Amino acid sequence: MRIINKKRADGTYIYESRYQQIAVEMAKKIAEGWYEVGEKINARSTIATAFNVSPETARKAMKILVDLGIVVSQQGSGTYVASREKAQLFYNRYQSTVSIQQIRTEITNSIRSQQRELERLSQLLDTLAGQTKRDHSTMSIVPYDMRVDENCRFLGRTIGELNIWQQTGATIVAVKRGDEYKMSPGPYEKIENGDVLLFVGDDHSTQRMMNLFNAPEELKETENE
Repeated sequence: MRIINKKRADGTYIYESRYQQIAVEMAKKIAEGWYEVGEKINARSTIATAFNVSPETARKAMKILVDLGIVVSQQGSGTYVASREKAQLFYNRYQSTVSIQQIRTEITNSIRSQQRELERLSQLLDTLAGQTKRDHSTMSIVPYDMRVDENCRFLGRTIGELNIWQQTGATIVAVKRGDEYKMSPGPYEKIENGDVLLFVGDDHSTQRMMNLFNAPEELKETENE
């Protein structure tokens, strides 16, 4: 019987020496009752043959079990099972250690994944900043927002009709309507009560947008003349 290395959650393995693996497997068998307390275990025939290892590797595995009091070695007689409880305790502690190692690995992998995502986000922001700088050297890449209420004189009119870029230097990049966002709205998108307009522009664009949307009703009549 061959014992494989314990596999971590990330697909890698927890490497242990062969005799340590055999000691764990023998402790498990003793705990499960494969061997009775007082039963003799011959390292050469029982372990070396069963696990296809050298007698020296089998001897080292038994040495671990002797040191833990799971088996006892009697001079000139052989090795005997001494305690099923100690075998169970050793196996449980081993399993707990493996679980802790797996959790630690998963946490480490999660942190590394988040770091990669942050690096990717940083690269995207750098790309966006460079593109925005090329297109509009003075334009802010952080959108401003402005809520439209029932008193807005542009309700029902389309973005295209307002000529916002020509009047304010701002560009509407999204319209938040309820819980939904309409990204890059076209010129036929109508302004509705409760909309939140997200726009980008230079430092003066915000004030111009406020002036445009909050201008008195008389201005509308002047525009239509």
